[in-house]
Amino acid sequence: MSLEAVEHYFEPYHLTDRIHVFHESTATVAEAAATLGIEPDQIAKTLAFDVGGENVVVVASGLSRIANGKFKRAFGKRADMIARDEVETRIGHAVGGVCPFAVKPDVKVYLDESLKKYDILYPAAGDTNAAIRLSLTELERYSNPVGWVDVAKDAG
Repeated sequence: MSLEAVEHYFEPYHLTDRIHVFHESTATVAEAAATLGIEPDQIAKTLAFDVGGENVVVVASGLSRIANGKFKRAFGKRADMIARDEVETRIGHAVGGVCPFAVKPDVKVYLDESLKKYDILYPAAGDTNAAIRLSLTELERYSNPVGWVDVAKDAG
């Protein structure tokens, strides 16, 4: 899956015009924020985990870090990130373009409470050079999350 899959995903909602493809990389929080001209914490980064053999993604604000204790309380298991070379196969998007849209059917999506600081967020859109502008409400609606979790801590 890829940018094209994300574009196809958003076609029925008439939101493909909100997907922006850049000449510069938006693969990291810092790169995306610089390219978009926004605060790094407004990037809605998507992290891929193996939770007892299940594929799980957690979308969190850009500067947040996973708090191991919180993660274990929320999921009953420690936070084991999926290996870089397995992310595309298991989630549906390559590292740098991972997002909660157009993922493989068995992927469970969760939104972290850290996102609630912002009305407007910018998750990736399936490619290392693509992002989509969404309100918090839209992010929740279109990512079809299992639910909200509190697994992140602010950096710093």
